[in-house]
Amino acid sequence: MLKKLGSSILDFLLFSNLFIAICAVAQGLVTYHLLKAKPSEHVLAFLFFSTLLIYNLAVLLSKPKEPQNSPFKRVRWIFAHHRLTISTTLISTLCLIPLGLLYLSFEAKLLMVFVGLLAVAYNIPFLTLNGKKIGLRNIPGIKLFLIAFVWASSCVLLPIVELESVTSTHQINVPLSETVLLVAKRFLFICAITVPFDIRDLFQDKLYELKTIPVVLGEKKAWIFCQALLAIYLLLLILFTQGINIDVIGLTLTVILTGWLIFKSNIKRNEYFYFFYLDGTMLLQYVMLVLFGLLSTIL
Repeated sequence: MLKKLGSSILDFLLFSNLFIAICAVAQGLVTYHLLKAKPSEHVLAFLFFSTLLIYNLAVLLSKPKEPQNSPFKRVRWIFAHHRLTISTTLISTLCLIPLGLLYLSFEAKLLMVFVGLLAVAYNIPFLTLNGKKIGLRNIPGIKLFLIAFVWASSCVLLPIVELESVTSTHQINVPLSETVLLVAKRFLFICAITVPFDIRDLFQDKLYELKTIPVVLGEKKAWIFCQALLAIYLLLLILFTQGINIDVIGLTLTVILTGWLIFKSNIKRNEYFYFFYLDGTMLLQYVMLVLFGLLSTIL
């Protein structure tokens, strides 16, 4: 009975996209932590609801003809709870309107409008290629980098733009070099944990003619590509940090664990492995930073 209840709660968190929205908030908190700045509750709320909205829309716009027969449990769950998905999508939209209009600076509004348009264009078929209507995700090789760019822009650039805004109550100036480095590292990390999802969907992506990294490179080379991305991330983390501090140790351990999870992932892994463990590494980053910060104060 308890096991069934626990499974139902986990399904709700993962498949309703609440968990990935929480991960977005955690990624925003990572940025504030590394900048040693006070988090903005309005920015974090915007990250939560915008992520929930975009991920819900992505699923609703790509609804298969017979979702109840989908090989993916997530798809079956979402369309079995179709009203819930529609409700959370509407709630997210209603929450984003006042958050965006009243609490974000003009520069942040412009950034989020641009990122939001990219995120929506990812799924909506508005381009024509070889006589077929396609979205941005169908452009060869762009899917992975577009996802990483949207995440890095939302979870790194948005907090920085708000912190530098003249209307910010905790205004700070972040050097361009530090901004570029933070964006680059986050971009590499998101790329690395996204590729395994494409490896899992390798055969389906071939069927739909999606030119993802695994489709172009092959499965084995895609694994190597993931580890190479994490290695570059570690290199940037260590080389551009003055001394090995507690944050570097926490992030390094997270990257090592992420690399191990990617190594252990394969096509036969169930959906919980991907949506909880791999996506959960985004939440783990912040948890590790907080834990190691507490340890340093105790010791």
